[in-house]
Amino acid sequence: MPRPTNKTDLLKLSEENFKKLLDLADSMTEQALITPFDFSGEKSKKEAHWKRDKDLRDVFVHLYEWHRLLLKWVDSNMNGSKAPFLPEPYNWKTYGDMNMEFWQKHRNTSLADARAMLEGSHRDVMALAEKFSDEELFTKQHFDWTGSSALGSYFVSNMSSHYDWGIKKLKAHIKRFG
Repeated sequence: MPRPTNKTDLLKLSEENFKKLLDLADSMTEQALITPFDFSGEKSKKEAHWKRDKDLRDVFVHLYEWHRLLLKWVDSNMNGSKAPFLPEPYNWKTYGDMNMEFWQKHRNTSLADARAMLEGSHRDVMALAEKFSDEELFTKQHFDWTGSSALGSYFVSNMSSHYDWGIKKLKAHIKRFG
């Protein structure tokens, strides 16, 4: 399915991709679960996240933390406290540092806790998306705090597209370890 451009497709693809992500995680063998991710020999995998995330827990907490960013951002702005999507001191050039901070924060989070946190935050972002109309989600600049973008593009990026990112990462690992 192409990138969602309406609420129905946003919710449908987000739920489908979330289910695919969890099904893929559930299909991982014990060997795949205990073997750290290592994509260092794959030249096509140059982005920082290929080195950062070492296991399924790291993928789950990354998605969870980005859900929290979205939830906090929307809540603040809808309640009249103008806030940027990325918290200070981060911006779109330095958000990799923020991702590393998330990674560090969850070094002692168990896989079971990470999954429970992600399942909860997924429910929360789905419920939040439900509250908005198609127009509110997919009309660019409907809200002044979304800049030149539509609010829905943030939901797509943090849900269906981000789940797809996790799916690709898990598939690459599973391909090596079953």
